[in-house]
Amino acid sequence: MSTRPIVAVPPEALRIVTFDAAMEASIAELLPRYPTRRAAVLPVLWLCQERFGWISPGVVRAVAARLGESPAFVEGVVSFYTMYQTAPPARYVLQVCTTLSCAWCGGRELVAHLKERLGISFGEKTPDGMFQLVGVQCLGACGTAPVVQINDDYYENLDVAKLDAILDELAGRS
Repeated sequence: MSTRPIVAVPPEALRIVTFDAAMEASIAELLPRYPTRRAAVLPVLWLCQERFGWISPGVVRAVAARLGESPAFVEGVVSFYTMYQTAPPARYVLQVCTTLSCAWCGGRELVAHLKERLGISFGEKTPDGMFQLVGVQCLGACGTAPVVQINDDYYENLDVAKLDAILDELAGRS
């Protein structure tokens, strides 16, 4: 299994953010691909989320300063797109498709099982910070439903037994 855990930088370390040389180099490499610096806001935010695990207000201010935009503009982008975490996430974020295709193929059962096994509902994290449960609208894998995205990886054609095996393996990595 290739799913990598998210290692989120604590909030106190992201109050004031400056980009190191490696991050500056990554941003500089991205910018020529876009017609304006503003057009690069999504990929720059994605780089930041990969580096820090989430997008803090300090990260928003740093991105705004780097791209010559207002913090309000960058915050508007962050708050619009659900792919950006605005609080430190769990090590493994389980995005469960709740649309009709997945629901008809066993998705409802997976959701019920996850809520019971983990003891949490959508939008919550387990007390140990290992798992976070998120309901999403369509992961675009209707032909292999039901599907759960864990961090960056898709797990398709799931049933309770397969899902339990995945969770057991992830839990064993702590």
